[in-house]
Amino acid sequence: MKLMENKERNILISAEEIQDKVKIVGAQITEDYKGKKLYVLSLLRGSFIFTADLVRAIDLDTTIGFMTTSSYGHSETSNGSCKVVNDVPDNIEGYDVLIVDDIIDTGITMEFVVEYVKAKGANSVKTCTLLDKPSRRKVDITADYCCFEIEDVFVVGYGLNYGDFYRNIPYVFNWK
Repeated sequence: MKLMENKERNILISAEEIQDKVKIVGAQITEDYKGKKLYVLSLLRGSFIFTADLVRAIDLDTTIGFMTTSSYGHSETSNGSCKVVNDVPDNIEGYDVLIVDDIIDTGITMEFVVEYVKAKGANSVKTCTLLDKPSRRKVDITADYCCFEIEDVFVVGYGLNYGDFYRNIPYVFNWK
């Protein structure tokens, strides 16, 4: 895979904008989950940076787990199916589960994970995403919490990757 360093970056969402919005969403989640048994389920690998910032913005006792699914591989588009690579590590029965992902594109992965988690006995299941691309949706799903809605462009940074690269960039960008 050829890296894209010779192309100019177009910053779509700055690090500051991300942090400001994460604080707002974290405060809303804090309010909505008061008195509940919150389990934050981060979908790896893309959401790990977003999840880390988000849970620090949630002022509640929170259990955190990680699950890995696959639907993209090293491609820029979903292959249309989803599979569990690493399962939820804990018994989530009776928890109010908040599934956190970096982006909802076609919605296939999130729909799959929501149904999968419900089948494991969660008390409730809601979703949170950093980015939403509703124009690409192939299933009927809407995030309960969304930081930013974006157009149909391929983006990287802040956990989102191109191949195995660019997850560590603190902002979201594409190439001009």
